[in-house]
Amino acid sequence: MELGIVINKLRMNAKLTQAQFSEIFGVSQQSVQKWESGASTPDLEKIVAISKYFDVSLDALILGNDNRVVEEMGRANALKPQYQNIHDWEFYSSNLTLEYEQAISEGLDIARYKDLFYAASLLPKNEIKKKLGDILFEIVMSAKQKEDYPYVEPSDLKTIKSLRKDAPRVRAYDKKTLREKVHGAWLGRACGCLLGKTIEAIRTDELIPFLKASDNYPLHRYVYTTDVKEEVVGKFRFSFVGRSYADDTDGMPVDDDMNYVVLAQEIIDKNGRDFTSYDVANAWLQYQGKDAYCTAERVAYCNFIKGFAPPESAVYQNPYREWIGAQIRGDYFGYINPGNPEMAAEMAWRDASISHVKNGIYGEMFAAAMLAIAATTNDIEEIILGGLAEIPFTSRFYEEVTSVMDGYKKGASQKQCFERIHTKYDEFDNDWCQTIPNAMIVVASLLYGKGDYAKSICMAVETGFDTDCNGATVGSVLGMANGVQTIPAYWKEPINDTLHTSIFGLDTLKISKRVDLTMQHIEKR
Repeated sequence: MELGIVINKLRMNAKLTQAQFSEIFGVSQQSVQKWESGASTPDLEKIVAISKYFDVSLDALILGNDNRVVEEMGRANALKPQYQNIHDWEFYSSNLTLEYEQAISEGLDIARYKDLFYAASLLPKNEIKKKLGDILFEIVMSAKQKEDYPYVEPSDLKTIKSLRKDAPRVRAYDKKTLREKVHGAWLGRACGCLLGKTIEAIRTDELIPFLKASDNYPLHRYVYTTDVKEEVVGKFRFSFVGRSYADDTDGMPVDDDMNYVVLAQEIIDKNGRDFTSYDVANAWLQYQGKDAYCTAERVAYCNFIKGFAPPESAVYQNPYREWIGAQIRGDYFGYINPGNPEMAAEMAWRDASISHVKNGIYGEMFAAAMLAIAATTNDIEEIILGGLAEIPFTSRFYEEVTSVMDGYKKGASQKQCFERIHTKYDEFDNDWCQTIPNAMIVVASLLYGKGDYAKSICMAVETGFDTDCNGATVGSVLGMANGVQTIPAYWKEPINDTLHTSIFGLDTLKISKRVDLTMQHIEKR
C-alpha cells in the first residue's frame, strides 16, 4: 500500500478534512493533497508525527504492508476510551463548571475564561471535551492569585504551622477515664452517622416536611422504616428506597465515615505513628476497591494508579480538592493523641494531603485536634478554639468558624445562626458537601447543643448539607468529651457494638475490640 493511500485512510477514518489534517501537522492543505495523490512525500519528521498521532508504526506506514496497516489502524480505533462509561468523578471534563467555581474561591485570576469553562461543560463526553478539559486544567495550574485576595492558605505543613495562633500544644488528661472517652468517641460517631445516613443528600425543603409528616420535627429520634409510608414519601423527589434504617439493621451499616476510622487504625497498626502520606495511599489501594471512594478520594485513588504520588495526587485534575472528604477522615488521629492536638493535626495533615489542599486539609486537622482536646475537657468552646489553633488564622475556614463562635457569644439565636449558613452557602448546589459550611454546622451544633448528645447530633443532621458526616463528627466529639456513659441507650441500641465495613479482610467488627486496639496505640506513644 502506497504511503499516500495510507495517509488518506488514516485521515478518513479519523473523520478529518484535509484542512483539519494540515492544521494538525503544520503544513498547507495543498501539501496534504500532494501526499495523498502521491505527487510528493512527507519528510521524515512529518512521517514520525503522523505515526505518533495515529498510533501506527513507522514500518507499517513506510513499508506499505496492507494487512499490517489495516490491523494497526483497527487496533488504534478500538483502543479509544468510551467516555460515556466513565463516572463523572473520574472524568475531569465533566466538572468544568465546578473547577471554575473552585478556582475562583481560591482567588485564582481566571474570571476571563468563565465562558470557555461553561461552554466546554455543555459538550457531550468525548475526546474533544477531554482535550479541552486538559487545556483548561493547564490554565488553572498556571493562573496567578489575584492581588486583592485577602486569604493566605498554604497546603504544606511548615507554612501552616507558621500561621497558627498561640495556644497550648500539650494538655493533661485523666488516664482513668480515657477508655470511656475513647469508647464514647467510637460509638458516638457511629450513632450520629447512622442518624444522618438514612437521609444523606436530602435537601431541607423536603427534609423538614418529611420530618413533620412523620412526627419527628424537630428531629429527636432515628428515622424508621415505619416513617416511610407510601402516602408520605410519594410526595417527595428524594428516594427513600434502599436506605439504612435504625429499626432494620444489625449494627452500623457500611459507610465511608466509619470505614476511614478503621482504615486509619489499620495504617497506624501496620506503619506506626510515623506513617507517611505514601503509606496512606498504599493502604487505600490495598484495603478497598475504587468504588469505596467518592469525589476527591476517587480522584486521588485514580491518580495513585496513574503514578501521581502525594501531594500531586491531590492536585491533578481534582475539582473536589476542598470538599468535605478529608474532614471525615481525621478522627482516629485525635483518638490516639489525647491532650496533643498538634500531633493529631500533623497526622491528619499527612492523611489529608493525599487528596485535598488548603481548606480541605484544614478541615481534617481541625477535627482531629478537637478530638485530642476533647479527651482532656468537655468545655465546648475550649475544644473548638483548640482545634482552630492548629490551622492558619489567615484562611477562609478560620474566618467562617470564628464567625459562628462570635455570633453565638453575641447572642445570635440558633435559628439565626443556621439561617446565615443557608443564606451564604447553597445546599442545592455543590456547597452541600464543601468543607467550610459543614464545619460551620458542626461547630454551631456543638455550641447550641450545649453538650447534650441527642440534641447536638439531631441539630447537625436536621440542618441538611452533609448529614451523615456532620452527625458523625458531632457525635464523635461529644462522645470523647463526655464519655460513653453519657450517650443514651436509645441511640446505642441499633449499633449493638457492631460495625460493618467494606475494608478487605475486615468486614464486620466489634466496636469494643476497636476501642481496645485504640488504647494499645495510645500506650505505644
